[in-house]
Amino acid sequence: MTTKETALMAVNALEDKKAEDIRIIDISKISTIADYFIIADGSNKSQIQAMADNVSEILGKAGINLRQMEGYQNANWILMDFQDVIIHIFDKENRLFYDLERIWRDGVPTQKETLEKE
Repeated sequence: MTTKETALMAVNALEDKKAEDIRIIDISKISTIADYFIIADGSNKSQIQAMADNVSEILGKAGINLRQMEGYQNANWILMDFQDVIIHIFDKENRLFYDLERIWRDGVPTQKETLEKE
């Protein structure tokens, strides 16, 4: 499975649980830590945990191993490391505070449709 397919599968899993404001950032040309950051937010702790659970389950069934997950218990910022795809699931307040989109502004914003085409 390609990294783009993994990213697309993760985005679909987030959408299944009604994730809001999903952003895909291609960081492959500016960082060695991953190829894609996926950033999304949810309305409450239960929804944020459900999004993380769904991503873990769907990617796990596809044979993509979760290397590390942090923040699940508090669920104000869950970080999921799938090696070349890193997923950040925030509550709205923490997403605004940390503003990862600004920090990684040198990355290339990517649309879901672009992942589907390639």
